[in-house]
Amino acid sequence: MSDIRRSILWVIFAFSLILLWDAWQVHNGRPKTFFPGPQDKPVATAPAAGAQPAAALPGAPVADASAAAAPAIPRQTHVVSTDVLKLSFDSEGGSLIGADLLKHRAAGQDAAIRLLTQDDKHNYVAQTGLLGSSPLPNHKEPMRLIGQAQDLAEGQDSLSLRFESAPVGGVVLAKTYTLKRGGYDIAVRHEVINQGTAPVSPSLYLQLVRDGLTKDSDVPFASTFTGPAVYSDAAKFQKVKFEDIDKGKADFSKSANDGYVAMVQHYFATAWLLDAGIARDNYAEKVPGGNLYRAGMKAALGEIAPGQSKSFEARLFVGPQEEKLLEQLAPGLELVKDYGWTTIVAKPLYWLLEKIHGLVKNWGWSIVLLVVVIKAAFYWLNANAYRSMAKMKAINPRIQEMRERLKDKPQQMQQEMMRIYREEKVNPLGGCLPILIQIPVFIALYTVLSASVELRHAPWLGWITDLSSKDPFYLLPVVLTLTTVIQTALNPLPPDPMQAKMMWIMPLVFSVMFFSFPAGLVLYWITNNTLTILQQAHINHRMGVPLKITLPTQLFKQAK
Repeated sequence: MSDIRRSILWVIFAFSLILLWDAWQVHNGRPKTFFPGPQDKPVATAPAAGAQPAAALPGAPVADASAAAAPAIPRQTHVVSTDVLKLSFDSEGGSLIGADLLKHRAAGQDAAIRLLTQDDKHNYVAQTGLLGSSPLPNHKEPMRLIGQAQDLAEGQDSLSLRFESAPVGGVVLAKTYTLKRGGYDIAVRHEVINQGTAPVSPSLYLQLVRDGLTKDSDVPFASTFTGPAVYSDAAKFQKVKFEDIDKGKADFSKSANDGYVAMVQHYFATAWLLDAGIARDNYAEKVPGGNLYRAGMKAALGEIAPGQSKSFEARLFVGPQEEKLLEQLAPGLELVKDYGWTTIVAKPLYWLLEKIHGLVKNWGWSIVLLVVVIKAAFYWLNANAYRSMAKMKAINPRIQEMRERLKDKPQQMQQEMMRIYREEKVNPLGGCLPILIQIPVFIALYTVLSASVELRHAPWLGWITDLSSKDPFYLLPVVLTLTTVIQTALNPLPPDPMQAKMMWIMPLVFSVMFFSFPAGLVLYWITNNTLTILQQAHINHRMGVPLKITLPTQLFKQAK
């Protein structure tokens, strides 16, 4: 039974390594090794700068034929900056085609990370426009900036940019973007002016357009979702995969009176937000004739009589997935921070981590203290496991002698082993169940640390200046390897020589993989290993079992 328990644990451990290696392959742009899907997502080639979606199916938000005419207004790019955002607006449609997050650096660079962009490598923009039975101003219509584009000045709390189109079908569309100091949410006011002689009943669309490039993570093994997402109070958070859109199998709420439509990636997101009570139709589709996808919503504005106008308010979020910030902006917006299937455990863990950070003001020490709290919560469960291991270690010499004596009589050996377990009141599976119960918690904590943008470029101490990046001098992985070796050496040597070798080889292989892990995750494992060693030593001492070190050299003696 002892061999069965160890075999179960090694199978779990080996399977975890397979999943990690598979994620590493995907992270580096290679096809999956062990679990290939029907078709791995290729890296999309974005159209050249200035390229826009081509014609689409009837009813979709697209440019009409009149938009192809030569614009009377010269095409320009207008750039403005606040204390947290640097934004680029295209005079074609008044679209937002560039967004630099000034408080967040790009991986391995000093420059700010660029979330929205439009170049020959990546295409990711925010667009709005009008739809109707006749041609109306849309995101392809030339628009004129009213006034000048100016940065947010010292002491100024907000700034605005107003774009106006020429009349199309007798209708003028004006867009006013209002940016606030310290804010990642942009107020967007649409004013529809009917200068024609007949009433119009337009619909307003708000959409996010991007290519299918899914490698947005700079953290190894991070399996966060990249793509559109739709939220409503009734259907909750629904992720829409690019490959499901390709296959026509995208499943999400098409109509709602609340919620948002977003584009999600690791650490960052964009989202169109409307007030609750406004009826809207959601969509997520591939742009015909290219490798672009768009996700957005359409809302009917009602009838506008000649000489009348109507305004429509919306907000555009462009920023990091900071949970406290997202919770304040809109219901359910914090769900764009993707914890996957571990959400039910991960969210309480992040809440606790954030509370600890509020006290110590350092994310590195917050991780250490969080692990201490988790170990304390599982103390008695772990104690039972270590007591079982200590008893196994105490009777291990008898088991070894018996196996050697009865090695040619397997049935009698099994009966004798069970007799020893009964006499010593040892449960060979006693150390397995507590470990299995804790696995979901450890996986959820891993997800929290790898998904939290708060740890990105967050320092700990000394040479660790970014907990989301690997240790530049590999000191933490070396310490992790040492603690893993010590933890392995404290366990009794399995009777089977092959299992004994695996007991030493697998943890060392696992430790080598951590050399490319973010420092925050390595720090978590070091703390966990250290506390495990201390608790195991304490339990052994209380039970009177010597803390015996098992060295790899004993494998050769055992083999002989």
